[in-house]
Amino acid sequence: MKVFVRDIAYMLENLAPLEYAESYDNVGLIVGSFHKEVKKVLITLDLTEEVFYESIKKKCDLIISFHPVIFKSINNITGKTFSERVIIHALKNDISIYVIHTNLDVVWEGTSSYISKLLRINREKVLVSKKETIKKLITYVPVNYAEKVRNALFEAGAGNISNYSHCSYNFDGYGSYMGNNKTKPFLGKKEIFHIEKETCIGVIFPDYKLDIIKKTLFQNHPYEEIAYEIYNLENINPYLGIGFIGNLIKNMNEHDFLFFLKEKMNLICIRHSNFREKELQKVAMIPGSGRFGIESAVKEKADVFISSDFKYHDFFKCEKKILIVDIGHYESEKFIKKLLKSFLDKNFTSISVFESEVHTNPVKYFY
Repeated sequence: MKVFVRDIAYMLENLAPLEYAESYDNVGLIVGSFHKEVKKVLITLDLTEEVFYESIKKKCDLIISFHPVIFKSINNITGKTFSERVIIHALKNDISIYVIHTNLDVVWEGTSSYISKLLRINREKVLVSKKETIKKLITYVPVNYAEKVRNALFEAGAGNISNYSHCSYNFDGYGSYMGNNKTKPFLGKKEIFHIEKETCIGVIFPDYKLDIIKKTLFQNHPYEEIAYEIYNLENINPYLGIGFIGNLIKNMNEHDFLFFLKEKMNLICIRHSNFREKELQKVAMIPGSGRFGIESAVKEKADVFISSDFKYHDFFKCEKKILIVDIGHYESEKFIKKLLKSFLDKNFTSISVFESEVHTNPVKYFY
């Protein structure tokens, strides 16, 4: 069975919707066509020229990169930067480039999932929740058609609350209307006042599904004119956001935990704040640059906060309330290649998926 770029994009965007990416990010298909057939895929953290040459050597049709090869808009492509040269090479060699970045960071089965398993941490929830991601639909349907409309909305992605699906609130009442001479009422007659027993259906849905939810409602509701309301909710999804908070399977002292962390994540070195000489149980982590998460980690009463790119003064912010650990940006994200390879291998058995063998970390250590 043939696999095309659109098929892979569809699966990746089911895992991590593009709409969840940060506004500054550049995700999705960057170079190429959705209609191109794919037989081999190369996954990389950073798309450098060396990685691109590796894709040619492996005869790959698609490169999936975590970090965007283009962050900001460009006015011309002349080959003056490595990213421009990569784009030129991709176009010449008919190799597509797809980026999945901050949208993968915020989903529960995304960036943090592999690391939490590696470190034997039982995740409880995200550390920094993504806001304004939930909407609510209220609509009114003739009683005999309520089940059809409700099930169609469930099928379109409404009614999911954490680990529960098919969630809705329903109650019966009476709706009234009178159409003018231009109407074609589904129930009742035009220009005659009518009262109909109706079911009020309320469901929540992810904000990025607004268009499909409205389309589904319009296609399945029997009325000519549909009464509905859509609200933005302040509710927080505990499984949607940056990083995670959870507990170690087995408590450790600070020295043992850092040795454990260094071994499991294959680290050259670790920067950390002063030891508190306290046993560690609750762990907070943000892969990548996570200095903004210090206050959230303290608020959650974590014993240790793991991330990268901390500045000198950030280490003062712990105020002996938490152990801050900086493991490096590349080091905290390098396992994303394994995460994406496992995901694609599971969903596409007819293509070959490779992890890039190029070490793209621009930070070098002298030791």
